[in-house]
Amino acid sequence: RWRDRFLFVADAIHKAQAETGEIKGHYLNVTAATCEEMLKRAEYAKELEMPIIMHDFLTAGFTANTTLSHWCRNNGVLLHIHRAMHAVIDRQKNHGIHFRVLSKCLRMSGG
Repeated sequence: RWRDRFLFVADAIHKAQAETGEIKGHYLNVTAATCEEMLKRAEYAKELEMPIIMHDFLTAGFTANTTLSHWCRNNGVLLHIHRAMHAVIDRQKNHGIHFRVLSKCLRMSGG
């Protein structure tokens, strides 16, 4: 399903750019169960000439973030970091991790 979704979005963006002459964009979510699958999705997004991809660092993990950030730097693709699930971790007063700590860890891992 992700391939169909990526292709649909890329076609719509390229069409809108051709019609308006304006730059359009969309963050294609490459988050997956393994780093290999995320890189496969990132490669496909690059083939479709999509300049920005997104991944959720809390569900994918810091190793996946580092892997993807290195790939993006080497391939000229922008990486948007999404933080789904953060409220469960950083909004509770009696447990969890403050988001400043999470964001520092994210930056140290390449985000």
